Amino acid sequence: MALARVAEAVILGWGWRKRLIALIAGASGALALPPLDLWPLIVVPMTVAVWLIDGAVGTSAWRRFRAGFAVGWWWGFGFFLAGLWWLGAAFLVEADKFAWAMPLGVVALPAFLAIFPASAFGVARLVWPKGAGRILVLAAMLGLSEWLRGHVLTGFPWNVYGMMLAGEIHLAQAASLTGLYGLTLFAVAIGAAPAVLGTARTPAGHSMPPLLALAMLAGLFAFGYGRVPAGPSPVVAGVKLRLMQPNLPQDAKFNGRNGEAILNGYLALSDRATSPTTPGLQGITHLIWPESAFPFLLGRTPGALSRIGAVLPPDVTLITGAARAGEMLPGESRPPIYNAIQVVDDEGVIVASYDKVHLVPFGEYLPPFLDTLIRGAGLSQFVSIPGGFASGRARAPLAIKGLPTAAPLICYEAVFPGEVAGRGPRAGFFLNVTNDGWFGQTSGPYQHFAQARLRSIEEGLPLVRVANTGISGVVDAYGRVVASLPLGVEGVLDATLPRAGPVTLYGRAGDIVFAGLLFLFLAASRLRARE
Repeated sequence: MALARVAEAVILGWGWRKRLIALIAGASGALALPPLDLWPLIVVPMTVAVWLIDGAVGTSAWRRFRAGFAVGWWWGFGFFLAGLWWLGAAFLVEADKFAWAMPLGVVALPAFLAIFPASAFGVARLVWPKGAGRILVLAAMLGLSEWLRGHVLTGFPWNVYGMMLAGEIHLAQAASLTGLYGLTLFAVAIGAAPAVLGTARTPAGHSMPPLLALAMLAGLFAFGYGRVPAGPSPVVAGVKLRLMQPNLPQDAKFNGRNGEAILNGYLALSDRATSPTTPGLQGITHLIWPESAFPFLLGRTPGALSRIGAVLPPDVTLITGAARAGEMLPGESRPPIYNAIQVVDDEGVIVASYDKVHLVPFGEYLPPFLDTLIRGAGLSQFVSIPGGFASGRARAPLAIKGLPTAAPLICYEAVFPGEVAGRGPRAGFFLNVTNDGWFGQTSGPYQHFAQARLRSIEEGLPLVRVANTGISGVVDAYGRVVASLPLGVEGVLDATLPRAGPVTLYGRAGDIVFAGLLFLFLAASRLRARE
C-alpha cells in the first residue's frame, strides 16, 4: 500500500531528512489557513505528525521526550514560518529604521513559537499508545499547547490550529460551543485520523478511526447547518453605519507633518456620496474611522475637533481610533499615551473613550530597559513614544448614543478567545478598529479578519470592523459577512447593524468546555484500541 510506504519512510527517517519532512509537513498547514482556507489539507500536517512521533524512539523516557521535542520543533517551525512570513512586510515600511529587526519577526518568532508544539510532541511521546488512541493523545497535547500559547507571556493565539476549520462557515459554528481551543481538538483529531491507514495491522484498525473522523466532521457540519439561519439576520432599527477605509500608506500615516492633509482626506472621503439616495453623510447615523487615525492627539487638537463637528450633520456620531493623552502624575516627565477609541458628537466634543488593554509586545510597548537599550544603540522601535503606549486599566463597554452597548476591540485584541466580551452586562456588538497597513497585500490582514470573525461565532455577537487598508466589514452573530470592503482599496461602506444572537454556550462557560473535552480526549485515548 502506497500510504504504508510513506508512513514507513517518515517513521524510519533520520537526520536531516526527518527534519526536512517535519519542516515541510508543518509548513503545509498554512494552506488550510486564510486566505486560501483549503481546510481538507489539514490531514497532511496532522497525519505526518503522528508518524513523526511514532518514529521518535529512545531507550529512556528522557530520550523519547527529546526525540519527540526535536521533530515537533521542526514541524512547528515550518508551520509558523509559513503562516507568519508576512510579518516581514512591517519591517520594510521604513526599512532604514526597522530592517535590523526583520530576522526577529520572520525567523526568531517562529523559532520561539515552535517550542509549544515541540513540547506537545515530547509529552505526547511519553504517553504514546500503540493503537488509534494516539490520535486523541496528539489532539489533546496540541490543544493544550495552543491554549498555553494563547496565555503565556501575555499570549499570542495567532493561527491556532482550530482556524484550519474556521474558514468553512458551518464547521466554524462549533466554536459557539467549544471556542477556538475546543475546535482545535476536533481539527487535530480529524486531520490525524488517516495516519492509521498507513500503520494499522488489522482491518478494524485501518477503517475505524477514519470513519469516526468522518462522522465527527459530518456532525460538526450538521450542527453548523442547523445553527445558521436560512435568511439574513434581523437588524437594529434606526442605525445606518458608514465605515471609512482610507487605505493610507503606512509610512505617511504616522508622519506628523501629514496631519492636516490626512484629516482633510478623511473628511472628504467620509462625505462621499455612495448612491443617489445616500448623498454623503445625510442619512448616516454613525461614521467609523480606523485605528490611530491621525498622527496627533485628537483630544489636544481643538482645531481638528472643530472641523469634524462642522462636517458632521446633526445627530451623526463619529467613532474613531486615536492616540489619547492621560493625566500626568506627580514625578512623571510626560503623560501616559493610550491607543484609544474616541467617540465625537456632532458638536466636535469627545463624549466617550476606551483605552486599549492588551498591547502588542515589541510593537506597542517595550520594557523600559529594552527601550533604553534600543535607543542607546541608535535604533528605532515601531512606536516612537518612549516606552510605548500605556495599557488601559480594564476592558470596559463603550456607550454610544443610538447604538447598543459596544464591546470595543483595538487591533490585536480581537484575536484572544474568551477575552473579547468583557465582564458585566452583555454587549450588543463588537466594535473593532484596526490598522493592518503595516502588512500590505499579504496573508496577515486576511488572517486577522478571520480571527475577529470567529469571535462573533464564539460569543453570538455581530462585528463591525474598520481597518485602514482593509479588510473592513460587518459580520453577523453567526460569522456571515454582511458587507465588506476588500483589502487595499479606498472607500466607504454603508451598512446596517445586525442584532445580537442568543448567548452561546462558550459565551457562558468559556474555556471550561475546552477543559472538559481535553479530559474526555485523554480518557478515551487510554481505552484499548484494536489495530
